[in-house]
Amino acid sequence: MTTERRLTMAQAIAESIAQEMERDPKVFVMGEDIGRYGGIFGATGGLLDRFGPERIMDTPISETAFIGAATGAAAEGMRPIAELMFVDFFGVCMDQIYNHLAKNTYMSGGALKLPVVLMTAIGGGYGDAAQHSQCLYSIFAHVPGLKVVVPSNARDAKGLMTQAIRDDNPVMFFMHKGLMGLPWMQYYEGATSDVPAQPYTVPFGEAAVVRQGQDLTIVTIGQMVHKALLAAESLRAQDVDAEVIDLRTLVPLDTGAVLRSIAGTGRLLVVDEDYLNFGLTGEIAAVVAERLDDIALKAPVHRLGVPGVPIPYSRPLEQAVIPSVQHIAEAGLRLMDSRLKAAEWPVAA
Repeated sequence: MTTERRLTMAQAIAESIAQEMERDPKVFVMGEDIGRYGGIFGATGGLLDRFGPERIMDTPISETAFIGAATGAAAEGMRPIAELMFVDFFGVCMDQIYNHLAKNTYMSGGALKLPVVLMTAIGGGYGDAAQHSQCLYSIFAHVPGLKVVVPSNARDAKGLMTQAIRDDNPVMFFMHKGLMGLPWMQYYEGATSDVPAQPYTVPFGEAAVVRQGQDLTIVTIGQMVHKALLAAESLRAQDVDAEVIDLRTLVPLDTGAVLRSIAGTGRLLVVDEDYLNFGLTGEIAAVVAERLDDIALKAPVHRLGVPGVPIPYSRPLEQAVIPSVQHIAEAGLRLMDSRLKAAEWPVAA
């Protein structure tokens, strides 16, 4: 019998890690403030008391050192989970991620496995300014050798984390702060969901159709899933039926789910909290462009993302650059207006 409880995303991630640590003694966690504090975003809450400091390791503020240590431990047969507190901090340890974690399996001819989960917090919307509010997952999706996971709710987060820990390849696991269910910051309550108590996995590369529709397809990931669902409800009041697809992972990318949906709706809106330039929105648009012989589009593909500016500290400015429910709904209405010329479309939120 399956037992389900309502968990926040932080609780679901911590439960997945705990169950995998119980199952496999080679799994351990390291990072800044992940011990007694339980992780700044709650993803390791309660683990220190259960597993002790030898398996739940608080590290100095030296990301290059502990991500390098995680890579070396994995090469020697361990299965480390390393928390990079904010994805914005990747700059100080990119050599370890880009040149070692991502490449050493390939460079060893497959002889070396690196089962590292590198989890990190992403996203803005709460006034933490330019150095603590980015998503940046497209940077890592661009690098061969890394799998990229971005859950939108607690149920998926637990299953995807379990899958990540069991994977023999390095996995980047991105947690949006506005979905973690933390009492000290505003979050989307839809991210808190019923979660099975027993261990389970959610396969990589399988997108979820979280809302069915026939007029247009909205493709997105992470917190934008919740904004897209709210926008879809707004559009329904104006007789527009939107389908919403949660990609769940960028690498591998479920292009089949996107193409199947567009074949039915004929319209595509791609929404992302990452930067618009050279990112997820462009990749999805390119995938569709390459299949135009098979798909009859009724309108140009439209993209919403963060324009090429640092995330502002000012709340009004931050709200202006990060796609909102209103931005998404307005873009959906533009898609339904067949009279609109492609040159009239804005390219960002």
